[in-house]
Amino acid sequence: MSLTSPDSGRIAKNRARMRLGVIAVLSSILVGTVAFHLLEGWSILDSLYVTAQTVTTVGFGDLSPKTSLGRAFATVFMMVGVGIVLYALTSTVQSIVQSELLATLGRRRRTREMSRLRNHFIICGAGRVGSHLIRNLQGSHDTFIVIENNTEKVAQLMDAGVAVLVRDATLEESLSDAGVEHARGLAACLADDADNVYVVLTARGLNPNIHIVARAAEEQAESKLIRAGASRVVAPTLIGGHRMAMALTKPAVGDFLDSITANELDLGFEQLEVDPSSTFVGRKLSETDIRSHLNIVIVSIRRSDGEIIFNPSGDTLINAIGKSEALAQLTAQARGKLKSA
Repeated sequence: MSLTSPDSGRIAKNRARMRLGVIAVLSSILVGTVAFHLLEGWSILDSLYVTAQTVTTVGFGDLSPKTSLGRAFATVFMMVGVGIVLYALTSTVQSIVQSELLATLGRRRRTREMSRLRNHFIICGAGRVGSHLIRNLQGSHDTFIVIENNTEKVAQLMDAGVAVLVRDATLEESLSDAGVEHARGLAACLADDADNVYVVLTARGLNPNIHIVARAAEEQAESKLIRAGASRVVAPTLIGGHRMAMALTKPAVGDFLDSITANELDLGFEQLEVDPSSTFVGRKLSETDIRSHLNIVIVSIRRSDGEIIFNPSGDTLINAIGKSEALAQLTAQARGKLKSA
């Protein structure tokens, strides 16, 4: 999801006008310098000196054209060159003022749009971990906002059409402006564990029911993040080490997991909550068409008391893996239908 501003096109046009003005001024100076050099026989430096005096209307009078052609050119050049410089200066000032005004109005508009969002995700930080998370979310239909204050990363995200709040994610005001009170989930992906702890603690205080996933750079930070209120903690270094061990000792298993992650097999994991009105309620898995018709494999069932059953034979909260289209069909059958026992 992106919160694009209609003013972005106008800002781009203003920048183009500024570039055009600079090019016009430089071109006129180049033409004047070459012309005076050829017509009057002055050195390049003297020709540039007189050209600059002409277009800026300074006119010290220490050098002036002596030939008829030189004077004729100077007369035309004074009218054209001064006009070009005045136009360029006017366009530049106008473009800068308009760009700043439009940017300010655009930020205010995006802030208002963000405040109206509901059931969205908030990504704090667009570093190495956050950028991968953002790319994955871009491929989904989920609404999300990124909080980032690095100028270069913000520009990249905006170019990609991502909704960005240019703030410090550790500030309560930033999380509040991103709509954390109404958000579905938050990912704390900042590089520093202490910052992530602060983000988690603040977000949990603003929204006790939000699902929070936090990144842990150091293994010992996991317990602190859990105590701060994180629902899940992900340690990229530990996961990377585990995957490398798998690739080293069990390469076939590692290849299979990599193919699932890269979606090369068109497989996808889905979590489905079975509602009381679902046709699955009270039925065994063998009595449904989940496997036979939809070709979906039930990996596990999680009961309402937190118990997880692998390779199950019941029907409650279901984690399924199968073809993407089949998962969509299963979602249509189960969603809105049973919150299991």
